[in-house]
Amino acid sequence: MSAQANRAPVIIKRKKVVKGGGHHGGAWKVAYADFVTAMMAFFMLMWLLNATTEQQRKGLADYFSPSIPVVRVSGGGTGAFSGESIFSEVALPKEGSGAIASNPATGDKTRGATGNDPSAEETAAQNEVFESLEAMLLGHGGESSVMENALEHINTRITDEGLVIELYSRGGAQIFDGDTDISTPLLKNLAILVAQVSRTVTNKIAIGGHVRARPVVLRENPVWDLSHRRATQVRLLLEGQNIEATRIHRVTGHADREPVLRDTMAIRNERVEIVLLRDIR
Repeated sequence: MSAQANRAPVIIKRKKVVKGGGHHGGAWKVAYADFVTAMMAFFMLMWLLNATTEQQRKGLADYFSPSIPVVRVSGGGTGAFSGESIFSEVALPKEGSGAIASNPATGDKTRGATGNDPSAEETAAQNEVFESLEAMLLGHGGESSVMENALEHINTRITDEGLVIELYSRGGAQIFDGDTDISTPLLKNLAILVAQVSRTVTNKIAIGGHVRARPVVLRENPVWDLSHRRATQVRLLLEGQNIEATRIHRVTGHADREPVLRDTMAIRNERVEIVLLRDIR
């Protein structure tokens, strides 16, 4: 008994084992938030592309376009503060192409578009005329309720080719009778509006017909002939409104090759484009 009483006590240590990786921080939350924000911006962009017209999209693009040129073209001329600095080619450039390594300046002059460029001035002047024609077209359309309703079938835009006046069909109101080239009263009213505006200028006119795709594959698809006949019908309507035949530059049928909507069979693809061409001299 005395031997057991003198024995040292046994001490048992129990270690607490924690399974798992423990806390790893919240970096994944930040990455997930960035992903959700990017997806929201992407879907908002897709919605804007689908819900806006071409003119509205152009306005949005112009709003976000930078007002200061940032292209590396020139730092200026050969003066002390115009191009001899080693930073001249990376500084904010002047418009045009001037004193750079690949295009050195001649003497104290630079070659650019900041001077009197006849072609640029002529283009700007024609754009102003086209903008006034757009306003005139909308003004004529507000003279009566019939014409005002007709404006819902007109879309205009200014391109490098000229002023494009698009006449198109909508659900329940078509510019042609079914799948024929017979013009409806709506198209006749639209032709009157376009002719009134076109008579104020002397630009050449191009007419292009577009139709929607057929739901089935046909051995003899009539879309080519139909689009050309419709463009010809619009030409006759314009000439009937005192538009000189010599102003008609071309009449083209584009069939269903240039739809404005992804759904190639949509009624919106039924349209005729009348282009007031630029005066190229």
